[in-house]
Amino acid sequence: MKHTWKALKGRFGPMAGDRITIADCRAHIEERRRAGIKDGTLLTELGHLRTVLRWAERQGLISRAPYIERPAQPKPKEQHLTSDQVRSLIQACDLPHLKLFVHLAYATAGRASALLGLTWNRCDFERSKINLEDPIISHPHKGRAIVPMTAALRSALMEARRGALTPFVIEWAGKRVASVKRGIKAAGFRAGIGKVAPHILRHSAAVRMAEDGVPMEEIAQYLGHSNVNVTRRIYARFSPDYLRNAARALELDDLGPLRPKDHYAKRSQGIDFMVGATGIEPVTPTMSR
Repeated sequence: MKHTWKALKGRFGPMAGDRITIADCRAHIEERRRAGIKDGTLLTELGHLRTVLRWAERQGLISRAPYIERPAQPKPKEQHLTSDQVRSLIQACDLPHLKLFVHLAYATAGRASALLGLTWNRCDFERSKINLEDPIISHPHKGRAIVPMTAALRSALMEARRGALTPFVIEWAGKRVASVKRGIKAAGFRAGIGKVAPHILRHSAAVRMAEDGVPMEEIAQYLGHSNVNVTRRIYARFSPDYLRNAARALELDDLGPLRPKDHYAKRSQGIDFMVGATGIEPVTPTMSR
């Protein structure tokens, strides 16, 4: 909220909260767009303004909360990393805490804020589990899960723990790390991947689970989503079975449920196929005399 207010203060600061109009919102959007700010950021800025005004109305500080017009939700970015790219990113990290962060972000699918606040007492090496829920946070916050350690992550954590100087897992020079954005971005370019943000690692982990056929309910629990429909809406299309039943209903040949590999297996057994009046028909090989 403090960071957002820096962008809102110049225009909305002098205004009475219940006097803000749609024209004011549009003027803010145009001004920020000219400054090169993306619609996703504008959506957040004006969303925070709307939240504060609704709170002010409930508290009786203003007579009503005005309608705050915002840009349309931008289409989500499709970028995600393969397992090989994640390995390359780890190798390209020039500092130990960055390498450890990439291991954590991919293996736990945790949000950057949860990982930067993770302490060693929530890493259970006996049961190989990590608790991303911060006991200090009492107010509602985005879901965090308790997830198992992968073998690679466990090894990286045990090595880091031997040299730990603070209670925080991600540390540098004896201090807690506030942000890894610049370090991860630089490592992405060194690895030949391009611009990489910390959140892409969480997204990549979810895509990889979906591609491997992990049920959406399990992925939702791993990501800390309270509503599996959110998970399904974003990641179901990466599943190998996505819309397969629907496509099967539209099949035009008479091979039924045969998959391509079954077709090739038939060919390897000496049965060829041709297109006939009723669809694809087997052809009996002629014997040479």
